[in-house]
Amino acid sequence: MECPNCHKNASRVIDSRPSDENRAIRRRRECENCGFRFTTFERIETAPLLVIKTDGTREPFDRKKILHGVMAAGQKRPISSDQFESLVDHVENRIRKQGVSEISSKKIGQLVMDELARLDDVAYIRFASIYREFKDMSSFMKTMEDMIAKREREK
Repeated sequence: MECPNCHKNASRVIDSRPSDENRAIRRRRECENCGFRFTTFERIETAPLLVIKTDGTREPFDRKKILHGVMAAGQKRPISSDQFESLVDHVENRIRKQGVSEISSKKIGQLVMDELARLDDVAYIRFASIYREFKDMSSFMKTMEDMIAKREREK
């Protein structure tokens, strides 16, 4: 495995553990050249999944895009990297369990919002403000009110 720090191809595994509900293996590695430590994930290769964008175009599913989006929404919030990874794992697993080969970006966005709502209210609102493309304050307030009502029902 190539070291992301010095780019030498000599590292050793110092820890392995299951991840993503036993669907992946998380490995902690150490570069034998520079001593830099990094994490890799080993996953089962799955059938290709296409995302249908709002303009009708299709592109391969990319979990990194979801991770980037939720990390931006959760910036400066008390959310760990492991929690972000777990959220993306849950979203991907929910999609894969549907057994579909194509899914709309809107459905993916809704799945992400469902997971974020359980994780952090502020990150949820931040993500919703981009995903739902609020046109005015009233649509933003409606989302806030819906979220508050849902929290009250859960109590």
